[in-house]
Parts: sequence; structure tokens; C-alpha cells
Amino acid sequence: MRIASLLRGLGQSWQLRPRAADWWRGLALSAAIAAAGMLLAEQHWLQGLGLSALTLAIVLGILAGNTFFPAIATHTASGVDFSKSMLLRAGIILYGFRITFQEIAGVGWGGVLIAVVMLTLTFLLAVQLGTRVFKLDRQTSILIGAGSAICGAAAVMATEPVVRAQAHKVSVAVATVVVFGTIGMFAYPLLYPLLGLSEHAYGVFAGSTIHEVAQVVVAGRSVGAAAEAAAVIEKMMRVMMLAPFLLLLSITQRDEHAPAGHRPRILIPWFAVLFIAVSALNSLHLLPAAVVGAILWIDTALLAMAMAALGLRTHIGAIRQAGLRPLLLATALFGFLLAGGYAVNRGLMALLG
Repeated sequence: MRIASLLRGLGQSWQLRPRAADWWRGLALSAAIAAAGMLLAEQHWLQGLGLSALTLAIVLGILAGNTFFPAIATHTASGVDFSKSMLLRAGIILYGFRITFQEIAGVGWGGVLIAVVMLTLTFLLAVQLGTRVFKLDRQTSILIGAGSAICGAAAVMATEPVVRAQAHKVSVAVATVVVFGTIGMFAYPLLYPLLGLSEHAYGVFAGSTIHEVAQVVVAGRSVGAAAEAAAVIEKMMRVMMLAPFLLLLSITQRDEHAPAGHRPRILIPWFAVLFIAVSALNSLHLLPAAVVGAILWIDTALLAMAMAALGLRTHIGAIRQAGLRPLLLATALFGFLLAGGYAVNRGLMALLG
């Protein structure tokens, strides 16, 4: 009996070691792609294009996922999937160190109201147009809406665990953010002389309607320092709304596997609650700037690993199968952000004096 137990234990440990090795190999692969994306993001010619480490990591991940990754997928899958799920949640939590309540207060009630109205209208429009007009599935519509309404790729990735979307749907949504956020980054400064806005008002307009944080920075800096400051603060206001958005979204999600007649199970995204807690902690300024800077670097690395893992799990064929409809929805949302966002900004600012 003792010999049999010993042999059984040896057999179990022999099975666990390859699994642990697969986990580490997958983690290392995600880290390597993320590191490449972060290094590329530091290149000046790419910084001018507003391409962040997250965007570059998912692009590199998709390239790897459709070339050599299928041959090694069975030996790396557990680590890649861990990066795509758990590291994503950790990255979203640490994202709170990018925000303080004082910065949000700096935009005033007008900026807060504009952010709330734009987020609400953009997301509702995305779901209605996506499901009714463009005949997209609800998950894809929600993901594209979240990316357009809140903070680009980070919002898409944060929404994925709540709606339990497939990897190719997330990648499609991220792609729309990259395309139209980049267009907006270059178009807004060109339109500035025609808008009739002050630098501060232009910054609020850009921060409330452009997709990614990096794109907002470029669009604001192209006009002036005052525009850049207002744009970044307004954008951070939208980022702060990610947590309550996820909480509300989780309440509306139905458990598709629940038996008929059962009440829908509410999925509380605890990482969103912790995101708010971290933001509150950061607002107290208890940590030295050097420590916060190191945390932000770690946060970028975690999110880049999650993006890389998502790219590895994305097949070009699935994106191709999605067709033009996601792009058409993103186009309609971009038009609303530009024209509707301008109207909302001018109207609310005039109303609030």
C-alpha cells in the first residue's frame, strides 16, 4: 500500500511539473511580447503616432498568434490564459494610481457633467446601433461602445470579463479604438481654428471625446499647454467612470446558462471596486512619487502582457469573419463623438455659464 501510494504521488508530481512549466513558458512568452511593445512605444517616431505600449503589444501578439504560436500553444496555453485574465484584472486595479480625486475636481462640475453625458449617450448609442442597425451581437456592441465611451483599449479589456466575450471580439473592438482614436488625434488639432473654442474648452472637448489617453495627450499638446492639461484631466474623469460603469453593466448582464425562471445572477467585478479604492489611496498622496512611478511602470507591463496574450489568442480568420459591421458601428460612433460631442460641450458650457 505504501509503495502504491508513493508511486501514485510520484505520478501526480510528474504531471504537475509539465503543467507548471507550461504556465511559466506562457507567462514568459506574454512578457517577451509585452516588453517588445513597451520598447517600441518609447521610440520617438511611434510616440508621434500616439501608439501606446498596449496597442503595440496586441499587434505583436496577433502577429505571433497567427504565425508560430499555434505550434507551441499546447505548451504555453495556461500561462497565456493567466496573463489574459488575472494579470488584466491586476492591471486595471493598479490603473487607479493614474488618477486622483483632486485632478477630477479640477475640471469643475461642467467637465464632470460633460463626461457623464458623453459616456452615457455614446454607450447607449453603440448598443442600439450595434444590435438593431448593424445586426451585431450584444457583446461586440458593448465592447466597441465601452472603448469609444470611456478610455479605449483599457476599457475594452476591463469590460471583457464582465460580458465574457471571445478573444476575437475583444480584438475587433480594440482595433476600432486604434483606428478612430488615431484619426481623431490628428483631425482635432486641424479642426481647432474652426471650432471657436478657447484652449481650455478645446481640451475638455478633446478629453471627453477622443478614445485613448495617449491620443488625448497628443491632440491637446498640438494646440497648447492649457489645452493639454484640460484634455488630460477631462480624460481622467472618463477613466474614473470605468469602475461605476462596470458595476452597472454587471447588474444588467444575464446568466445565459441559468435555467428559465431563475433570477439573473449579478456579477460584481471586484477589480473595479479595488480600482476605486486605489484611486482614493492615490488621492491621499501617501506614497512617494518615485514609488508611484514604479507602480505605473508595473501596471503598464501587466496590461501589456494581457494585451499580448489576447493577441496570441486572436485568429485573423475570426476578425475577417466579423466583416465591416464593427467598423461601420465605430464610424458612426466617431461621427457622434465629433459632432455630438461638440454640441454637448458647447451646450452644457453655455448652460452652466
